[in-house]
Amino acid sequence: MKRILITGASRGIGRAVAEKLAAPEVTLLLHGRDTVALAETCKAVEPTCAEVVKLIHDLATEKGVANLISQVGSEPLNVLVNNAGIAIVKPFREITSEEWRQTIAVNVTAPFLLMQRFAGEMPPGSSIVNVLSVAAKTAFPNWSAYCMSKFALEGFSQSVRAELREHCIRMINIYPAATNTEIWDDVAGDWPREKMMPASQVADAVAYALSRPSDVAVENITLSNAAGNL
Repeated sequence: MKRILITGASRGIGRAVAEKLAAPEVTLLLHGRDTVALAETCKAVEPTCAEVVKLIHDLATEKGVANLISQVGSEPLNVLVNNAGIAIVKPFREITSEEWRQTIAVNVTAPFLLMQRFAGEMPPGSSIVNVLSVAAKTAFPNWSAYCMSKFALEGFSQSVRAELREHCIRMINIYPAATNTEIWDDVAGDWPREKMMPASQVADAVAYALSRPSDVAVENITLSNAAGNL
């Protein structure tokens, strides 16, 4: 039986990944903050999974992360998908210190704490997946807090990858371009969401990397829009 933990599974990319990885031999541990939305994700995957566990915790606080870790329990994970994230989009002069701290907490500190807790007990052949962004490699105006957090997680995960090689644990980084998810609902501006890739394309990339033989590491996948950045 495989145990897969997915953060930010209430909607968007996290939900698409959950639906893609659902299988009879899998226990899905699905995290989210929106009780109703997470219940919808669980309902969608329950018919094809051995077990589905709801984890409703706020990753913006270390207490929330600790509570999630406690609920996951001591049985080892086979896959950890760090997908939860927030985006503060505004000129850097307007970013509050609280927004800055929250961005770091959710996008960087939570993945750090989860990897630190679970990686040591994951069996050889297991995988950690970080859903990053093209913003982990390219800077965009008004996205300074988001880019900062993705650049930080990129550097951290590359270093951890080197540490985990001797344990045969794969670190898979996914770099999607603009993806049509609910995160854009709160982003000011006129964005061509109809031109963005669907979340299912990101889920396909995650599933592909995980499906390779355990001695094969697909370490970095960049998903770009053929027309360039939107």
